[in-house]
Amino acid sequence: MTPMKIGIVSPYGYPHPGGVNEHVRHTYDAMLRMGHDVWIITSKYGKERADEGHVIRLGTGYAFPANGSMGRVTLSWRFKQRARDLLAEHRFDVLHFHEPFVPFLSPTVLDQSNTVNVATFHAFGGFSPSYWVGKRFAGHLAAKLHGRIAVSGAARHFSSRYFPGDYQIIPNGVDLDRFAQAEPFEELRDGTVNILFVGRFEERKGLIHLLKAYHRLRKRHVDARLLIIGSGPKQREYRRYVGLRQIRDVEFLGRVPDDAKARYFASADIFCAPATGQESFGIVLLEAMAAGVPIVASDIHGYKNVVQRGVQGLLVEPRNHRALAAALYGLASDADLRHRMGEAGRERAPEYSWDRVTEQIVEFYRTSRDRALAAGLVEPR
Repeated sequence: MTPMKIGIVSPYGYPHPGGVNEHVRHTYDAMLRMGHDVWIITSKYGKERADEGHVIRLGTGYAFPANGSMGRVTLSWRFKQRARDLLAEHRFDVLHFHEPFVPFLSPTVLDQSNTVNVATFHAFGGFSPSYWVGKRFAGHLAAKLHGRIAVSGAARHFSSRYFPGDYQIIPNGVDLDRFAQAEPFEELRDGTVNILFVGRFEERKGLIHLLKAYHRLRKRHVDARLLIIGSGPKQREYRRYVGLRQIRDVEFLGRVPDDAKARYFASADIFCAPATGQESFGIVLLEAMAAGVPIVASDIHGYKNVVQRGVQGLLVEPRNHRALAAALYGLASDADLRHRMGEAGRERAPEYSWDRVTEQIVEFYRTSRDRALAAGLVEPR
């Protein structure tokens, strides 16, 4: 196949941590391995330099609370002209927008584009300011999209409420080798059941419900340890909850490097994802599956297409810490069940390898380009 020049647009200040930027990083690497000329267009957020290698920065990104998490907005002087000059210089065959209506980077680049435009929609649940604004004030931009991807059925359902149309479901992926080959921390393999949480400390990730459930486990004298990776605005509240109740064996590990995170997954006996509902997919579930770790997760749309009920894990009612505690107790008390579910996850994980996911994305680029050319929507390059 002929190599393409591809521009991947991320409005989330690449390479700052987050699910979208993880997706960008891995698909970028996989496309390079496939022989394509790939560039990342993003904002300056923090102390990054203007441009770094194949990372091009337009404008400065700022964070704000939105939809139970943190949103992003990018601002810049002469935004349209800078975007126009960038696209004229690079002449991309395809521009791939991750969340195309997050203001103002993605809409500005999309508005100036005269090539094939593909978008991935990641969001699900709650109120989305960018979708609301996009629906009301940027309808002409939606018409410029020649292909739409949703990372799950939940994301497709949510996005199509604002922007009706055809969506191809292509899931997120997982770095199989990193998680399958990681070595556990020896000090954590002491016979105590390790329960792992990975996520931002914000309400929608549901950590408070896990803390309540773990508190119930300790009252039942379960020999367990709770390992918590992440940070965020609720950190003081969660630490206070643990401290006031003197809950033992809770380790707040903060943010850790990718290799260390993989080792914590390798050290875990159970992975818990107690999100409250506004999740479109759940990359952490794939990481647990790749590591062979059984899962206890909320029974929400974004999760139940990844984790098969009773196969790779147990699904429980969200925000119900008693049900969460019961599921954790059941797995903590049954090593054979943990092993069966962990192996089932390990067998399923290759379906979501980044190479496999990226091949689907690139094939979708070609299909979208052929359709756009046939319809006379873009000029041949």
